[in-house]
Formats: sequence, structure tokens, C-alpha cells
Amino acid sequence: MKYVVKTFFLTGAILLASCSSQQSLQEYYVDNSENPNFIALDVPASILKLNEESLSSSQKEAVESLRKFNMLAFKKTSENVAEYRAEKAKVKEILKDEEFVELMKINSQYGRGVIKYLGDEDAIDEVIIYGDSKDMGFALVRVLGKDMNPAHIIQLMQALQKSDYDGAALGEIGKFLKG
Repeated sequence: MKYVVKTFFLTGAILLASCSSQQSLQEYYVDNSENPNFIALDVPASILKLNEESLSSSQKEAVESLRKFNMLAFKKTSENVAEYRAEKAKVKEILKDEEFVELMKINSQYGRGVIKYLGDEDAIDEVIIYGDSKDMGFALVRVLGKDMNPAHIIQLMQALQKSDYDGAALGEIGKFLKG
């Protein structure tokens, strides 16, 4: 009987130790999609409506490698400062995971951020863009695609900068991101 009990507890301990206690980015999105402090949006890549004629061949390839965007933004107010700090800390902890490879850091007049990715360097399946502003809150964007590469991300950013896309199709989150 003692052997059975010891085996049971040992097995349980091993299972608990092997399970990651850290929340995944996907779980974070799901857990907060209904939170009133967050604005959540899932959109297909086609919403960008980039003028294909004005794109270079590498920019077209970058756009074609995209599938969709998941956006989650925390709108900071004077009433939710403590929750803002707690949620920001949770996101930063998730993004510290070694599975996320840093592509670049962003520092601008609007705030700070980072771009990371998941997958192999030549076949990225997910890019994560995180940015925060002490005045407005933070935004977390998951760019889901197929076999993207760092050059694709840079090409896509250049294409978006050249476009006249105003963010209107993104509704509330577009207003948030524009400031």
C-alpha cells in the first residue's frame, strides 16, 4: 500500500513539474478578450487593402505570407492604473519566454515596444508586436502567417508606411493605435 501511495504522489509531482505554470500568449488573449479594459480584435490580413500595383515583388510576397492579426489593447484610464500595471507586467513576463526571439526594440515619442517572433528564422509563423505608452496603455498584436521571414516583416512595414491606410476598418482599436 505504501508503494502505491508513493508512486501516486511521485507521478503527480512529476506531472505538476512538467506542466508550465506560465500563461501562454494565446491563453492571455482568450482570458482578456471579454475584459472591459481591453479592446480585442481578430482581423484577416486582407483588411490592409494595400494597393498591389504599388508594391514591389518582395512586398507582395510579404503580404501573401500573412494570414491574420490578433490585436489586444489595454486602454489606460485614471480608474484602472493598478490593473494596467499588473496586466503590463503579465505580458512582459510572457514575452520573456525563450521561445520568443527578439527581432527589434522600438523607442518613439509615443512609447516603447518590442517585436519578437516564434518559429525558425527562415519560416516564422507568428510575429508579436508589443508597445506601451504610460499615458494611453499598451497594445499587443499577433501577426499570424505562413513561412514569414524577418525580411518580410521589414517589407510589410515599408508597404504600410507607403499606403494610405487610415485604420478606419479597425474601429475602436484603430482609434486607440492612432492616439
